Amino acid sequence: MKRFFVLLLTLSLLLSGCTWLDASYHFAVPYEHSGGSEGNMNTASNYLQLRTVLEDMVSAGVETSVISLEGFPEEKVSDSMELAIRYILSSYPIGAYAVESIDYELGSVTGDRAMAVEIAYRHERREIQSIVTVNDMEQAQVLIGNALTQYEPSIVLLVEYYQVEDVHQLVKDFAQANPSDVMELPELSLQMYPDMGRRRVLELKFSYQSSRDSLRTMQEEVRRVFASADLYVTHDAEEERKLSQLYAFLMERFDEYQVKTSITPAYSLLTHGVGDSNAVAVVYAAMCRRVGVECQVVVGTRSGEPWSWNIVREDGYYYHVDLLDCQRQGSFRMMTDEQMSDYVWDYSAYPACEGEPEAARPDTGTVPEGNDPTQPPEETEPAEPTQPPTEPNQPEETEPSEPPTQPPVQETSEQEKHP
Repeated sequence: MKRFFVLLLTLSLLLSGCTWLDASYHFAVPYEHSGGSEGNMNTASNYLQLRTVLEDMVSAGVETSVISLEGFPEEKVSDSMELAIRYILSSYPIGAYAVESIDYELGSVTGDRAMAVEIAYRHERREIQSIVTVNDMEQAQVLIGNALTQYEPSIVLLVEYYQVEDVHQLVKDFAQANPSDVMELPELSLQMYPDMGRRRVLELKFSYQSSRDSLRTMQEEVRRVFASADLYVTHDAEEERKLSQLYAFLMERFDEYQVKTSITPAYSLLTHGVGDSNAVAVVYAAMCRRVGVECQVVVGTRSGEPWSWNIVREDGYYYHVDLLDCQRQGSFRMMTDEQMSDYVWDYSAYPACEGEPEAARPDTGTVPEGNDPTQPPEETEPAEPTQPPTEPNQPEETEPSEPPTQPPVQETSEQEKHP
């Protein structure tokens, strides 16, 4: 009753000549719209125009307005308004997200038919005006990543061309790819408005166990460690050396890592030496990518237990690297698929790790005595042919002569016999 009293009061004010246009109330909104603001008279002569007025009101968060129905067939007004309301509540993305209900009252203004409209919202006007419009999900991913990096509690996006996307997986992938920025993977609550359609509003709410200030402090510390890792690596070195240097950097931070799971994996690993295999693999992969080495995280099992490790690319070939296993054995090792006897993973999801073929590897066997591989080989004279070349136009012998069994005796002079 109160709502309709406001509507009737609006019409009576207009009938008495007192309109909102005479007031000094103004507000700024980021949306461009043709009407629908409080204190303005809007006009609609058909269903599409009526729907457009409602869209403009909702996109600006306007609660009340008066619509002139000049030229609108009287018998179609009510049906058109009911159809427009259903559209706003169920199909118009911002309306499905923000509007609780829409009420209207038919009347007249200075003799012309008009309609007073009041809209009740589930969200405040500032929330509606803070909706960010993006073209597609690729642009949405960038803004979602920024929200995760800044530890925003929520973000609302209007996606013009929505494509089906696993947003929960998108958030997990961003956190894994950016351990220097995302300290804690939040619990995500996702709502879409409407459930179907090309244009949709996505409302994402992030819930953290740690406070925002604590997460930002952790972020600063972890970023400093990543910067130190960058300086530790010889950037013009070969890939294998970079890989082993980053392994040494991580191993030198703590004598031994405690294999435990933490809600702040990168921070706990790099500042307290506490982390599970996934935390180690994620941090190592991120450090490798920062220095130009291809590295990815593998999720599988080791000895039947959940386990994570890395696959790296070195000199064009792929290898497995399990840093915690390397630490246990005391040296950095890159392994092929055949050497991963206790591991199981989705072989179709990762590149084959066959290693460099033996024939292509440098010879690391025993060097023959007398040969110094650091010196160039000695030049030797070509060996004399064992048979004289055949003279041209000379018939070949059918049976080769047998070589002499004794070396020829060289004749000496009498003087040489009796010096």
